[in-house]
Amino acid sequence: MSEKFTVSLRLNEKENTLIRNFAEIKGISISEFLRESALNEIKEALDVLEYEEALEKYVKKPKTYTSAELKEKLGLI
Repeated sequence: MSEKFTVSLRLNEKENTLIRNFAEIKGISISEFLRESALNEIKEALDVLEYEEALEKYVKKPKTYTSAELKEKLGLI
């Protein structure tokens, strides 16, 4: 079983109420809501970074494929 860690978070009353109510609406615990939110934020940031790297690579060496070329390259036709 993996080790569990505890993180403390300081909120004002409005933030606390908003988070608690939203988690309740979603039918999940506050802990689960905050964990999902944090991990989704990280995933989104990594997706943006990956996009920026791909764009930079494309700008340096632009190459596009038609849908037929791509299907052939992927062995779909």
